[in-house]
Amino acid sequence: MADPHSKTDAAHGTHAATEAEGHGGGGGLPQFESQHWAGQMGYLLILFFLLYILVAKVFAPRLRRVMDERTSTISGAVETARKVQAEAAEQAAAAKAEVEQARAESRRVAAEAKARVTAEAAERAAAQEAEVNAKIEAAEAAIAKTRDAAMSNVSTIATETAGAIVERLTGKAATAAELKGAA
Repeated sequence: MADPHSKTDAAHGTHAATEAEGHGGGGGLPQFESQHWAGQMGYLLILFFLLYILVAKVFAPRLRRVMDERTSTISGAVETARKVQAEAAEQAAAAKAEVEQARAESRRVAAEAKARVTAEAAERAAAQEAEVNAKIEAAEAAIAKTRDAAMSNVSTIATETAGAIVERLTGKAATAAELKGAA
């Protein structure tokens, strides 16, 4: 029968031999050993040219196309915005002009209405004033007629009153000629 530790010893021996071979020769990293540099430079150049071709022929044109599309989209949007802004400014100016015209028209209509109302009021006032003046003249004429009638009666009343006073004071009636002279 075999020793159970012999397998383990054999595995350890193989591992120990591998370690001695890998680290025993140069004592450092294989990348820094000059015997491997030629192969590393070849792979480096191949990978550099492969990446350069991919960037130059695939990635850069796609990126340029995206950037050009973005630039054209932005410039188109800016141009559209300028057109819309110009149209809005024109519409605002037209609306402002319409508002000013409407205000001027309303002022004109208000002035005409005020003038018409003022003229109508002046006409009514003149008509009423003429009517009042006519009534005043008629009243003055009636007053003058009443006054003249009263004045004519006053002399008759004064003559009669004077006759009654004389008769009472003297006891004799006064003659018509004496009464006329007293009045």
